[in-house]
Amino acid sequence: MDRTTTMDRGTGTARTTVAERTARRRNRDAPDTAASFARLADLPAGAERDGLRQDLIAAWLPMAERISLRFRSSGETPADLRQVAALGLVNAVDRYDPRLGHAFETFAVPTIVGELKRHIRDHAWSLHIPRRDQELRTAVRAAQTALGQRDARTRPSPAELAAECGLSEDEVLRGLAAEGVHNTLSLDHPVLGADDLPLSDTLGGTDPALDLVVDRQSLTPLLRALSERERYVLYWRFFGNLTQKQIGARLGVSQMQISRILSRTCARLREELLAPAAAPQRTPAPS
Repeated sequence: MDRTTTMDRGTGTARTTVAERTARRRNRDAPDTAASFARLADLPAGAERDGLRQDLIAAWLPMAERISLRFRSSGETPADLRQVAALGLVNAVDRYDPRLGHAFETFAVPTIVGELKRHIRDHAWSLHIPRRDQELRTAVRAAQTALGQRDARTRPSPAELAAECGLSEDEVLRGLAAEGVHNTLSLDHPVLGADDLPLSDTLGGTDPALDLVVDRQSLTPLLRALSERERYVLYWRFFGNLTQKQIGARLGVSQMQISRILSRTCARLREELLAPAAAPQRTPAPS
């Protein structure tokens, strides 16, 4: 019996078969608009052409929305995907030339799919990575799915994934590394194995000493230009943690003299360090 043409034995009328219903579902969003596109190509710019263009877009919009469903696992919202697919449809309608002899659907589908892929590549990834790494990630995920369906008990190795998808092990490792950057975690996300510990508490902070690196490097030649006694006073006070009285006892001077040396030396260093232009190096003063 022909599966596509069957007759109802009771009534003698033709019945719709499974193959016919499948074909109708597949083509329900592919209207016959060949005559409209031919007419659109001949119409000059104006209200009539704009109206026909809008009608064609509306007629093919269900197809664009159906194509957008293929990318629902990309992380983008269905509304955004429909909007991008509609944009691709508009571009296809504007660029389609019926005089080339190709059906509109064969031209529109790659255009819409390309628009969706570009949008996902540019917006759906939390971090921007090279397009090749995105393609490797997709190939590796497909290989993981295929191998998981055959044997879900073990996790496939990079060598098995490479053999499945026809890539080198280095390319598989690049695809696996790209898996983690598609979606990033919130800083409030709990860390695995820790009770109520957010991810932010495991991150390091900025070392305050980094802000002093430039100042220390700039201060080095200025310190070399100090007299020997000034260098000793600064070293014992700020690195030896001696009091002014103890420093004075070592140098045989009073605590008041040490205080004046500290104040005068620090003020001069601060002035030279903050000067807009580097001052010429001074000759070390006699000790």
